[in-house]
Amino acid sequence: QVQFVESGGGLVQAGGSLRLSCAASGGTAGTYFMAWFRQAPGKEREFVAGIRRNPGLTYYADSVKGRFTISRDNAKNTVYLQMDSLKPEDAAAYYCAARAGLIVSYGAEAYNYWGQGTQVTVSS
Repeated sequence: QVQFVESGGGLVQAGGSLRLSCAASGGTAGTYFMAWFRQAPGKEREFVAGIRRNPGLTYYADSVKGRFTISRDNAKNTVYLQMDSLKPEDAAAYYCAARAGLIVSYGAEAYNYWGQGTQVTVSS
């Protein structure tokens, strides 16, 4: 069964950047629609960005559009989330998720596979 492991989280000052990685094992990330979600304490898990398998069409939440970039490297079986101009409200646990299909879904319930999450903290 495919598994996903996130990395790259940490503490950054507002205005800074981080790049999250989501590496797949036991399967091929390139066969899934991949997405990043985030969840802050006391809030629901929310869609951040998604990318189709082929072609690599991308989708973003309005709150991150223009600041975050999702990409995939199928040769490395990895999906990335480049986060620039970070704001304190971006602080959350970030999860990568996968679903079998081509169509984007903005709801967490549509995703079959999840990583364990990586924490992003943004200081003001």
